[in-house]
Amino acid sequence: MRTPVPTVPTPTIDVEVVESARRGVPNVVLATPSNDGGAPAFGPGGDRLSQDWLPVAGVTGKAGEVAAVPGGRTSDWVLGLGDGAPRAWRSGGAALVRAVDQRAKADQAEGRTVPKAIQLLLPADADAERVGALVLGAALGGYRFKVTGEEPAPRVGTLRLVAPAGADLATLTEAAKLALTSAAATALSRDLANTPSDVKDPEWLAGTAARLADRLAGLTATVRDERWLAEQGFGGVLAVGGGSVRPPRFLELSWKPRGASGQHLVFVGKGITFDTGGISIKPADGMHLMRTDMSGGAAVIAALLAVAERKLPVRVTGLVPCAENHVSGTAYRPGDVVRHYGGTTTEVTNTDAEGRMVLADALAYAVRRLKPSVLVDVATLTGAMKVSLGLRTGGLFATEDELAERITAAGARVGEAWWRMPLLDAHAEDVRGDLADVRQCPPGPGGITAALFLREFTGDLPWAHLDIAGPARSEKVYDEVVPGATGFAARTLVELVASYA
Repeated sequence: MRTPVPTVPTPTIDVEVVESARRGVPNVVLATPSNDGGAPAFGPGGDRLSQDWLPVAGVTGKAGEVAAVPGGRTSDWVLGLGDGAPRAWRSGGAALVRAVDQRAKADQAEGRTVPKAIQLLLPADADAERVGALVLGAALGGYRFKVTGEEPAPRVGTLRLVAPAGADLATLTEAAKLALTSAAATALSRDLANTPSDVKDPEWLAGTAARLADRLAGLTATVRDERWLAEQGFGGVLAVGGGSVRPPRFLELSWKPRGASGQHLVFVGKGITFDTGGISIKPADGMHLMRTDMSGGAAVIAALLAVAERKLPVRVTGLVPCAENHVSGTAYRPGDVVRHYGGTTTEVTNTDAEGRMVLADALAYAVRRLKPSVLVDVATLTGAMKVSLGLRTGGLFATEDELAERITAAGARVGEAWWRMPLLDAHAEDVRGDLADVRQCPPGPGGITAALFLREFTGDLPWAHLDIAGPARSEKVYDEVVPGATGFAARTLVELVASYA
């Protein structure tokens, strides 16, 4: 019997933008450091803080610093915002919710009242960008995904944002709403990637996406099975999925709104629901994390749902080839030649380079059948990208400067960092094959040769490849990120679509 997993999608915090504070709800006072090293400056409500308590508490106002104010049945809070940049607001929102949730757990254990809400007193300079960043951090900082038979720990349910006098409530409310939609996309992407692979097989992943898509008017989902894949010639997906008793699926999500702009964006996400490495088997250390190897596919699914939720007037299609890469007597082998959708053949040299095999089919399908104006793939593709860029920055390859700049700017607006990597044509010949048209995994710089391999299947379209092997998972808490799948790239994809609206 399978262990039940949390409901997908998991809930996020509610946010209200209001004109006045509510009596009895714990207040959050904002603090910023002083320039001369003295006492921090406080926002609204700071005049009610005890001057005797502040030095003892050691409040400095640095970004993400949270302190509970003693006294009364429930605690008030002080939240540091550092330099006041949007990232500091995002980091602060996340730290605040984590601290309040931790206090709620202690309150419940000791029989004290657990507040259902907190209210943050916004300063006069709280614009839409900063409010959005705060809400994004608050919604994601308290994210939890745990498979357990225990009752869930208490958590704050609502964040009330008390606007300053004269503020445009409609503008701030819209900023909070957009931030919650972005946060929900990231949280869903995390949910899908965190789900253990005894539950999450190709059918579950594609079926869950289709179920969620059915809730949104105008978003259609089509799930194709292994028979359709064989009829259409998806040799890469079938080869990778051939070693598992749980057959592959091909998910297509389509958003085609009335009055859409002339652009048609196609996003392709790697959907490997578990990756043993196949016959080129992975080391045991870290293999358990391969449940998150479909993080690219999760980002695409979550992005399409968010685009439909926002009703963005841009046509977008999401493709997710879903498969398990297993070891068995029917697994594909090094030395095999695989024929992809459209006819291009690949000489297999490493079965653990399975991501590019399934992406190649999906990219070729997008070019031949969908004819998009922009093509973007996203995948946890190469360990080389972790070495190059570390664990907090995504690798970006692009055939056009304008597309690369658009993606980088989109990521910056939503707090996701991208660094452009070179498509070095000096290595293009390394990808060309003797036994087959192309070689799957030639020697050389791994991230670059992987991108050059994928380029073989993109025609002459404007194309970008997003390698998220580094930032897709985290073992540490930082900013709005918690340990586990991070949901990286989902927000960037949504913001990229919005940039074409």
